[in-house]
Amino acid sequence: MLESLVRKNNTKIILVVLDGVGGLPVKEGKTELELAKTPNLDALAKVSALGLHLPVDYGITPGSGPGHLGIFGYDPVKHQIGRGILEALGLGLEVKDTDIAIRGNYATAERSEGRLVIKDRRAGRIPTEENRRITSKLSQAIGEIDGVKVFFSAGMEHRVALLLRFPEELPEGSDRIKDTDPQKEGLEPIVPKGENEHSERVAHVVRELLQRVEGVLSDEPKANYLLLRGFSQKPKMESFEERFGLRACAVAVYPMYKGLASLVGMDLIDFEGQSIYDQITALRDVWQDYDFFFLHVKKTDSYGEDGDYKGKVKIIEEFDEHLPELLELKPDVLVITGDHSTPSVLKGHSWHPVPVLLHSPYVLGGTSQRFTERECLKGELGIFPAQKLINLMLAHSLRLAKFGA
Repeated sequence: MLESLVRKNNTKIILVVLDGVGGLPVKEGKTELELAKTPNLDALAKVSALGLHLPVDYGITPGSGPGHLGIFGYDPVKHQIGRGILEALGLGLEVKDTDIAIRGNYATAERSEGRLVIKDRRAGRIPTEENRRITSKLSQAIGEIDGVKVFFSAGMEHRVALLLRFPEELPEGSDRIKDTDPQKEGLEPIVPKGENEHSERVAHVVRELLQRVEGVLSDEPKANYLLLRGFSQKPKMESFEERFGLRACAVAVYPMYKGLASLVGMDLIDFEGQSIYDQITALRDVWQDYDFFFLHVKKTDSYGEDGDYKGKVKIIEEFDEHLPELLELKPDVLVITGDHSTPSVLKGHSWHPVPVLLHSPYVLGGTSQRFTERECLKGELGIFPAQKLINLMLAHSLRLAKFGA
């Protein structure tokens, strides 16, 4: 129904995702949003529509992929996307129907009494420049295995993406291979095995690949092995513009979030730097070229996962300082939310509803005083499925026709 009502106009929509912004009481009975000094968000909240969204369903803790797909307007249960695809797309690799995409971590491993044991699952979080050197080394040494082409792309710190390009399109289910990461130091990496005939063919190539990787990296002091995760094939999805009539772009730093945006057809904006200021500057530079702008801030989630509530508060306050720069662009609709909640007290993603602020000329407003979890509960939007956020953005930008006679 929604797609049949979409109409185009010249309105501009900004979607800011403060990754993992939702929290729980962490000090003096207050959440990170409540502890933060946010005069600009407070002022905006008073004249905006507030509420909370459910990323997947009641009680379900979402990963970043489902969390973002929901707020992009896609059913996260129907479209279950592998992390390998997201990492590869985010690093600029072209993924084809013949490919298996894999997300990798450089790791430190040691052979002892014939056993390969993982000593550090992230190789000490090696610097990104070191990652690039090692990835280049692998690319030069391993280009093909049994007729399957191999592509490597360096990510940030210890992360890397791989593509296995087969000679022909692979049947559905060829990516059903369990991660090789044992999730704990002191254990052996898990031997990749396929769950069916098609995935076992892929797993055979992966086993050979890992043997070669170990040989090529044997002289490296830290990053001497690869742990592989998120084996995935390219999904078939309708693009963001096809579904919603919006020319969209993404301003993100981390590859996974670039990958999510690329997956639904958003253009990725290149820019120098990694700060919130750098991102807003990049958005401003392409303001005339797009209808929809997705701006992703990662550190709110990172500090939450580290259990560092002070760091999370600081990033929220940093965003608040730069909020006037977004408002100066005079977007027709500005939405500020998260893809999920990451309470510092839990040190991870959680199932809690996520705060939402929607600003446009067509809101009731006056229901809430701040952009916090408790104040969002008072808002006119209530608690709603994340998938419906796109409906609200389109409606408030006057991009939906009337339904029925």
